Amino acid sequence: MGRGDARRHRGDDRRSHRWRRALLAGLIMVAVVAPLSAAARPEIPAPSPATLPGLTASTLDRIYAANAANAAEAARMAAAHGDTHRSEADREMAAPDRHLLTFDGRGPGMATEVFGDLARADHVAVLVPGSDTSLDTYDRFRATAAALQRKLTRTAPQGTRTAVVAWLGYRTPDTISTTVLTTDRADEAAPHLRAFIRRLQGVVGSGTTVSLVCHSYGTVVCARAASHLDIDDLVLVGSPGTGADTAAALYTPARIWAARGKDDWLGEVPHVRTDLFGVTVGFGTDPVSPAFGAHVFAAGEGGHSDYFSPGSVSLTNLARIVLGDTAEVTRA
Repeated sequence: MGRGDARRHRGDDRRSHRWRRALLAGLIMVAVVAPLSAAARPEIPAPSPATLPGLTASTLDRIYAANAANAAEAARMAAAHGDTHRSEADREMAAPDRHLLTFDGRGPGMATEVFGDLARADHVAVLVPGSDTSLDTYDRFRATAAALQRKLTRTAPQGTRTAVVAWLGYRTPDTISTTVLTTDRADEAAPHLRAFIRRLQGVVGSGTTVSLVCHSYGTVVCARAASHLDIDDLVLVGSPGTGADTAAALYTPARIWAARGKDDWLGEVPHVRTDLFGVTVGFGTDPVSPAFGAHVFAAGEGGHSDYFSPGSVSLTNLARIVLGDTAEVTRA
């Protein structure tokens, strides 16, 4: 490389670095200003979570019944408060065909829902959502879990039982907020995810495989918890980064998978981690890059919200990973 080429290369690097810093600074400014109008929303009243027995295969039915009753009471309280949208969401959660391991209707709300026969499952997938997921938007998260369970049921060998657990066990950040750019919410969530996986292992037993399937900001949560999780597979889809430079830095014996659809807007966002105004923002290495070291699988043409779309390449591959058919997973 000649001197002129070297100078141009250094200039390109500096411009790229300035562009990335400017973009992140702009995101910070938007995040600070945009949520102010939402901050004044009054808190939705709800009962404290139900007192539950320890989580075992024999207590599942009692746990489901207690959480359904709590959700029904939350629906009544939200209706009396005049919040018809939340009241309807809570009422749906209380339906007799729903299986809630946890429910907390206070504030944005949290819930953990089971699809399939958890106590007898041979393979279990635990889904962890990204930003803007709450009881008010829970239906779209629930749809991803239901789609994965349907795919597992259709493709599992005869006699093989599966279950999917939708884990909304943390307060997710808003997409337009300062919190979505840092690991703070993930750091808060990680101990709760670890505790849940430990309790889950007491239900399913050592012979059942457990896959953690994480989407968007949920991949940051899973990464922060990974070193303390007894799981078989860790799957990162639509990830902004994990806060770790490499898959090895997650310190987990689980197989680590990553995918991003061709139309996912996160592909256009710089995967960097930098200090702005005294705050570390960004999540570092792109999990689908060779530098990260994950098993990268095909996710097709889909966008950021399409990984669980029926008939999609990504959903097919997710089912193969959960079922342990890793040789059949198509690579990117």
